[in-house]
Amino acid sequence: MDDTRPLYTPLASSDPDFEPSVSQELQMDPESSIARRGIQAGGDDHGRDSLKTVYGTLSKMWIANIDASLVSTTDAYTYFSCIVEVLNEGLPRAAWSTIGRGDTTKDSPQDLIHRLSLIYTLITVQSGCGFLLSVIFLFAAPGFVGAFVPGEVRDVSVKYLRILAFDALASTVNAAVGLGTRALDQPDVPLVMSSIQTLIQIILELALVSTVRVRGFNPTIHTIATIRLVCSLSGALVGLVYFVFISRIARSKVHMSTLKWFSYPAFVELFKPGRWTFMESAIRNAIYLWQIRNVVSMGQTYATAWGVFNTIRWGLVMVPVQALEATSNAFVGHRWGVYQERISGLPSRNHASWLDIRYVTAPALKAVCIALLIEVPLCIGLSFNGAKYFARYLSNSDEVADVTAMMWRSIDFCYICYAVSTQLATILLATETRWYLYQSLMSNLFYALPWAIALTLIGDKITPDNSWTYHRWVL
Repeated sequence: MDDTRPLYTPLASSDPDFEPSVSQELQMDPESSIARRGIQAGGDDHGRDSLKTVYGTLSKMWIANIDASLVSTTDAYTYFSCIVEVLNEGLPRAAWSTIGRGDTTKDSPQDLIHRLSLIYTLITVQSGCGFLLSVIFLFAAPGFVGAFVPGEVRDVSVKYLRILAFDALASTVNAAVGLGTRALDQPDVPLVMSSIQTLIQIILELALVSTVRVRGFNPTIHTIATIRLVCSLSGALVGLVYFVFISRIARSKVHMSTLKWFSYPAFVELFKPGRWTFMESAIRNAIYLWQIRNVVSMGQTYATAWGVFNTIRWGLVMVPVQALEATSNAFVGHRWGVYQERISGLPSRNHASWLDIRYVTAPALKAVCIALLIEVPLCIGLSFNGAKYFARYLSNSDEVADVTAMMWRSIDFCYICYAVSTQLATILLATETRWYLYQSLMSNLFYALPWAIALTLIGDKITPDNSWTYHRWVL
């Protein structure tokens, strides 16, 4: 057979050496296991992210009922957790191109054990790093509060952050288990984690924080921090136990009783693509924290409005975007692995046909279409007073609601563009993470970083009255 011929050949070809391209193989197998898993994974991912929205929104609502000025304190931990996010977007995001590579339903026993070994190693590394960060956060809280919390609530915020220090451990375990199992086509694991976490939170906050709480109990923001920590640790523990349970069932089917929690070869395999996602997240979050310091300096009302704005965009607008991103990552990774296996026997093949490119990228392109169908009407609705009413509900302040509505109306279209770019970026994230870093550097080094420098140089010229004129272009 001539290996130099195109991978694509018409299905009706009479060539005796005919071998269909990957995309044609999918067409000839309409009951493809990859295609069948799409609806379930997408539904589970949306359910998981919706529950996270409920979780975050409820916390903001109860805190606003205690003291609206303390809403900015909760965002201090959000900024604090940007460091944790670097860890959670490093090795865990390598899961798409390693653990999720190829069609998981056609694994041999050796393939299954290999994927499980990667997840076990990922959990071990993330847990160790998360514990170390928790200890650091415990002692670094005062310095961080001084930089990112308005002066009026700094004393309360230090204790709040110290209570939540070990939430970093829960977050890293949650990310490792969640992304690892989704890449393994077990999206029910992160769904169970979010379900348990949200259920415990609702029960505890109804009993201790809500307007129908236990009579005689006076909640504080520290009560909410303690509840959040309990919920996060419970969710992470449930997810870990659930994963260990299903992995034991899987191992019993291939007659393998034990599996090491850490494997150096598995770590190296995760590290190769993970180093690029780690660098991308570190650069992006460092620039973001630099920019945020200027926002906090604008005073309590502005900082609170910014916190509510973040809740709207990440807790409402971005929920379907993140669910679609997770689903697209999983299936682009699967298809990329199938394509790589397809061409592995063709050493002279150094390019793909257009049909193969379409096959690998199809999930991301479909995710773009779905994202537009959801985000366009949602953004329009929020611009017509939706953001104002929601901000008023979260902050119990008309002044904060007005500022938040102004913020949203000025840049609402940006999040439609963000939804599209996020889905398209999964093509790189689930295949070649090095190129994912490169595309991120283009926007961060040539746009976000110059603006961060400019905001610092302008300095005293930025006031609460004109600050959004500058911040809207970069935040």
